[in-house]
Amino acid sequence: MQNVSPLSSTIATSHQQRSYTRALVVLLLLAALVAGIWLERERVLRGAADLWIVSDVVTHADAVVVLGGGLEVRPYAAAKLYQEGVVNKILVSQVVEERSARLGVIPGHTELNRTVLLKLGVPEAAIDTFGTANKNSAEEATALRTWADQNHATVIIIPTEIFTSRRLRWILSREFDESSVRIEVPAFDPPGYTRAEWWKTEPGLIAFQNEVLKYVYYRLKY
Repeated sequence: MQNVSPLSSTIATSHQQRSYTRALVVLLLLAALVAGIWLERERVLRGAADLWIVSDVVTHADAVVVLGGGLEVRPYAAAKLYQEGVVNKILVSQVVEERSARLGVIPGHTELNRTVLLKLGVPEAAIDTFGTANKNSAEEATALRTWADQNHATVIIIPTEIFTSRRLRWILSREFDESSVRIEVPAFDPPGYTRAEWWKTEPGLIAFQNEVLKYVYYRLKY
């Protein structure tokens, strides 16, 4: 049997104590970090939204565009800009319609946007469409570029929701990269959440998460 000297035992015990002390310090630091993040979560999350959201100041433009989706935000923002005299024309995306809409069972998304605009006091003569069966923002950007070239546009406004703004700005900037047309993308709070407290609602959490994923997807695909 091998004898362990008292000195070796003391050294081993000392090493164990130092290891326990280091582990305790690490745990305390982690606990302090987590506590700090929790206590400052509102500022951190609000800051994350501020870094993500982009929003342009609008100027007088040739047209304001209502893209597919965002029925509770986009036509209202477009109608307001028209009523303020910022634009004289509103372009509605001619989106691909679902089967029920094609059969006339329910109104399609394009028609719903037009109806909202009319209800808000926009005259029918000021409303036009662009594109054909647009499936997504990338196809809408391409169709909008075609309209801009055909109509010699110089400034176009495309209002959107706060978290969609970064992806939309990027795909439009890419499409109009070699064009003289200036694209302005103002961002608006949707009805379900606000920029200041988006993380307090399920729609806000889902919207932010989905838009981050969509943005990455668009950058990889386009």
